[in-house]
Amino acid sequence: MKRSLFISAVFLIVFNSQLSSQPGNTELMNAINKSGSNFEALDHRLDVIEKKIDDVFWYNKVGDIAFIDKVFITGPPPAKESNPTGQGAGNPVKFWNYIFIPKAADPDKKYPLIVFPHGGVHANFDTYYTHIIREMVSQGYIVTAAEYRGSTGYGASMYNKIDYGGLEVQDVDASRQYMIDNYTIVDKDRVGIAGWSHGGYIALFNIFEYPEKYKVAFTGVPVSDLIARMGYKDQEYRDLFSEQAAVGKTADQNVAEYRKRSPAWQTARYRNTPLLIHTNTNDEDVNVLEVEHLIKSLKAEGKKNFSFEIFQNMPGGHSFDRMDYMEAKEIRLKIYNHLNKYLNPPKPFKSVKELQKAGYGYN
Repeated sequence: MKRSLFISAVFLIVFNSQLSSQPGNTELMNAINKSGSNFEALDHRLDVIEKKIDDVFWYNKVGDIAFIDKVFITGPPPAKESNPTGQGAGNPVKFWNYIFIPKAADPDKKYPLIVFPHGGVHANFDTYYTHIIREMVSQGYIVTAAEYRGSTGYGASMYNKIDYGGLEVQDVDASRQYMIDNYTIVDKDRVGIAGWSHGGYIALFNIFEYPEKYKVAFTGVPVSDLIARMGYKDQEYRDLFSEQAAVGKTADQNVAEYRKRSPAWQTARYRNTPLLIHTNTNDEDVNVLEVEHLIKSLKAEGKKNFSFEIFQNMPGGHSFDRMDYMEAKEIRLKIYNHLNKYLNPPKPFKSVKELQKAGYGYN
């Protein structure tokens, strides 16, 4: 349905452009423009409904092993505001944050925390991650996942606050701090961060900006070089960046801004947090060249405490190690072995068989 609404909106735009050259059609053009705005508002409303439905699914899919909550927290004020002197200007951005706590947790003990930023230019933390959450919680991890600024499912205002590679990074770290401040069972000295795609990108910037806060990191198929990305993506994708209030220009108009927001160009800031990087040669979203640039930059800076694996044409492309086939589960076991080495969860997986049982219910 959302696709048909988009197509209708495109038709209206084309019709509008033809109409504008004809005199005496101002009222009709205004009505068409208003209809276009209504389509956009409806699209956001559909996202809100979809999000609310998916939130119910979390309890259905993970509620047997985890206490699930969704809390309202804050990050920094918006990067730019239309009226900096208006009422409420400068207030922190409010956003939702998921929490998953193992039902088997002993309230008198401390447990490791995984900070889990979702992917997407505009997306949200949804039940796509069900099996991964089950796998993490079953090992004794507490998981927190921020719906940082720009996330979908919360209306146009949140959507338009997007700050890709900017204050969204602080939003994600705010979710870490919230857990430490509010849950005595969280061990502040055993915090890791893990994410895929844009979530991997945010994970990189978090360990660059807050190296003392994270014991370990995993980044899967991370967006790494926005300058290269603007070159191989289409114009519609480029517009997602240049139209952001926090960015405001295209890469050719402000290459320094895109460089600042590219982990591959910021590797001097890496302070040796144990880091595992995965990428795939047939990734249809994050071209392997971006991650190769990140790896080469880390090597050029003389960084030592990172490892990587470039997988060759793995089924699933961009999603290869988040898939549900056995080979993907074997790769996830490698990821958990990396995290577990530094976070020491109470029930680490020793085999894919244990991972299968925890994530899927049956061997």
